Amino acid sequence: MEAEIGDELVALDPHMGSCFGFNSVATRVWGALAQPQDVEALEKILSEEYDVDPDVCSRELAVLLKDMDAKGLITQDR
Repeated sequence: MEAEIGDELVALDPHMGSCFGFNSVATRVWGALAQPQDVEALEKILSEEYDVDPDVCSRELAVLLKDMDAKGLITQDR
């Protein structure tokens, strides 16, 4: 279950009893992942929509995806 609050998102997993809050960038990534995306496609989306240095974007996206994967929100092809 998920609900938008402004430009942020709250997702609930009632089976695990977990609640996740996403800031606006994480919400954008979550939305983009409605269809499978590779990291390069996500970086392109973010760099087009946000004023961000490409290296910073790449590093921060990697951290976000790793965190989402660790929490079971996404799966990543290795």
